[in-house]
Amino acid sequence: MKLTKTSVSKDGLKMQCELQGSEDSFVNTIRRMILEEVPTLAVEDVEIRENSSALFDEMLALRLGLIPIKTDLSSYGLPESESDLTERSAKCTLQIELKASKKGTVYAKDAKSKDPNCTFVHADMPVDKLIEKQKLDCTLWAVMGQGKEHIKWAPGHLWYAQNSKLTVKNDVKLLEEFKDSFPTAIFDKSGKISEKLILENDLVDAVDRICDDLVKVQYQEGSYTLKLESWGQLDCKEIFVTAAQMLGEKAKQMAALL
Repeated sequence: MKLTKTSVSKDGLKMQCELQGSEDSFVNTIRRMILEEVPTLAVEDVEIRENSSALFDEMLALRLGLIPIKTDLSSYGLPESESDLTERSAKCTLQIELKASKKGTVYAKDAKSKDPNCTFVHADMPVDKLIEKQKLDCTLWAVMGQGKEHIKWAPGHLWYAQNSKLTVKNDVKLLEEFKDSFPTAIFDKSGKISEKLILENDLVDAVDRICDDLVKVQYQEGSYTLKLESWGQLDCKEIFVTAAQMLGEKAKQMAALL
C-alpha cells in the first residue's frame, strides 16, 4: 500500500492524496477514524450570568458549541474519568470568557481564551447582536471529545472515490439519443461530452453505465483518491497522522485480545 500527497492548500486545511494497493474497507476505516475518533476541543458547558440579547440562552449555547476551536493535541487529551470533567481538569478542558456590552455584533474574537494557542478558529464569525443596554456575560468550558459523541468534535470531513479510466466518444447520433440522460455539467460549450468536466465535477459515477459507447468507465482496482477538508481545529497532516496512530493502537488492542 502506498499513500502519496498530491496537493495541499497554503493554509493546510485542504489536502488531496492518492492511495494505491488498498481496498474499500480500509479506506472507509480511515474516513471513519477521522470523522469519529480524532479528538478536538469544543464548547460543552456554558455558564450564563447575563444575557439580555434577543437570542435565547439555549440558542446562544448551541451557536458557541458549533464554533471550531484550535486544538493543541500535545497539551490536551481525552478525559480519562468523570472526575476530569466535573473538576475541570486542565488536561482536557479549556476556559473561555465572553463578555460584551457594546451595541452591534458580537464576534467569536470577542471571546477571551485562557490558552492563547487554543482560540476560536473563525475570529469574525458572528455569535450574537446587541442593541443599547443589552449585555452578554458568560463562561464557556471547552472539552476534548470525539465526533462519534457529537459532530461538533469532528475535525473535518474526508471523502474518497475509486480511481477510474474514462473513454469518451462523442458520437453524434448517440449524443442526440442519450443527451438527456447525462448530467448537463459534463457538456462543454460546443455541446460535446468533456472528460475534463466529468472529473472536475466528480461525476464519474453519474455517467457510468448510461451508454458505454459514449462514456465508458473502467474502475482501477485498489486505487483511490482521498480528499480531506479540515474545519480548522487541526491541519490536515495532523489529522491524518493522529488517525493513523489511533488505528494502529486499536489494531494492537485487538491483537492482544485475540
